[in-house]
Amino acid sequence: MSGTKYVDSEGFLYTAPIREQGNIYKPNNKMMADELSEKAVHDVHTKEIDLVNRDPKHLNDDMVKIDFEDVVAEPEGTHSFDGIWKASFTTFTVMKYWFYRLLTAIFGIPMAVIWGIYFAILSFLHIWVVVPCIRSYLIEIQCISRVYSIGVHTFCDPLFEAIGKMFSHIRATVRKEI
Repeated sequence: MSGTKYVDSEGFLYTAPIREQGNIYKPNNKMMADELSEKAVHDVHTKEIDLVNRDPKHLNDDMVKIDFEDVVAEPEGTHSFDGIWKASFTTFTVMKYWFYRLLTAIFGIPMAVIWGIYFAILSFLHIWVVVPCIRSYLIEIQCISRVYSIGVHTFCDPLFEAIGKMFSHIRATVRKEI
């Protein structure tokens, strides 16, 4: 831009700012620096995770949603003291919550490492071993299938056509005699 003057919609006279161009990675002016920080490059290996909904694909909806009522239930006519029932409910809920947190604190990261390695190996084998083997097999079997198809059409087709013509003139009728 140049340092030319312009008139805005209300009739005020302004001077257009002179913009100094800078390196795209190290901008010289604040405006370019703000634009660059807004368009921060995201690493492909990291993504935003939802700390509220930790099961967005509902993998464990039917497995681990266990409440006190799913485990302990007293039928009609067989009830314990109300205080015992409330204390049992509270104890169950708190122990389940905190013991799960304790287990994840101790084993969460090691299990993430193990599962990360496992799925990396699984992905590697699928990409570099299984799919190339299947593709190779399909290429090889295509050649064999052509030879097989030629053999069938050359030898079997005439034989079965001849047998079919031979049996095509046989008529069967069923009569019921009284």
